[in-house]
Amino acid sequence: MATAQTTALTRFQTLFLGTIGILLFLGIWSGLSLSGLVPKQFLPTPFEILSKFVQLLSTPFAGGTLQEHLLSSVLRFAYGFFLGAAIGIPLGLMIGWYRLLDEIVSPIFDALRFIAPIAWVPFAALWFGTGIGGPILIIFAGAFPPCLINAYRGARFVNRSLIEAAQMLGTSNTRIITEVLLPASTASIVAGLRVSAGLGWQSLIGAELIVASTGVGFMMVQAQLNISTSIVMSAMLAIGLVGLCIDIILRWVEAAVRRRGLA
Repeated sequence: MATAQTTALTRFQTLFLGTIGILLFLGIWSGLSLSGLVPKQFLPTPFEILSKFVQLLSTPFAGGTLQEHLLSSVLRFAYGFFLGAAIGIPLGLMIGWYRLLDEIVSPIFDALRFIAPIAWVPFAALWFGTGIGGPILIIFAGAFPPCLINAYRGARFVNRSLIEAAQMLGTSNTRIITEVLLPASTASIVAGLRVSAGLGWQSLIGAELIVASTGVGFMMVQAQLNISTSIVMSAMLAIGLVGLCIDIILRWVEAAVRRRGLA
């Protein structure tokens, strides 16, 4: 009983301190804006940002409302993220199982995975212009490596007794990958998906700043050209909220997988 009360008190304290931190941050922000030390044109107050955010939900800017731009961005993200997962997870499991494939793929992958996704923007612009293919390529470049790495690590650290038991029963390599390695690596794969989603979402915004004609990143570029800081910051707020929602969903999935694995 005492332990439960201590845990509840600790959570309350954490929430209280977090709230204090947010209020302090907003207070300093508002003070700087209202004091005139920073021109309001370049640093609107939080209330003005929130007001502009609400306005953009019904008033089009740069060809669409905020939710329309967000929908365009989320669709691009979904294509690139699921493509990265669809290729990265099976490939990671296979190179974790087949030593020869590991020797062939790993040097190429290690050479490419340290290239920042934003570095692919010139190629995306040359190959796809402002079409949907360019942002998808850049999102894929951000989302693919964590999917492959975590699937590979999950496969490499699977309990050997499970694999040996399957081999003794004459199970084929394909069935070992799908029925032994994949279930045993699920927790690692889901953790990789969470990292992948974060990198993919960040990569998307970088791509839209350069090679898109719709989306939140494109909206920010148009607002910057119009010197509208409130719209830029409203778009940043929308980006953060959507990214937070994606992370919460994947965090919930990760927790559910871990609970099931411990059951």
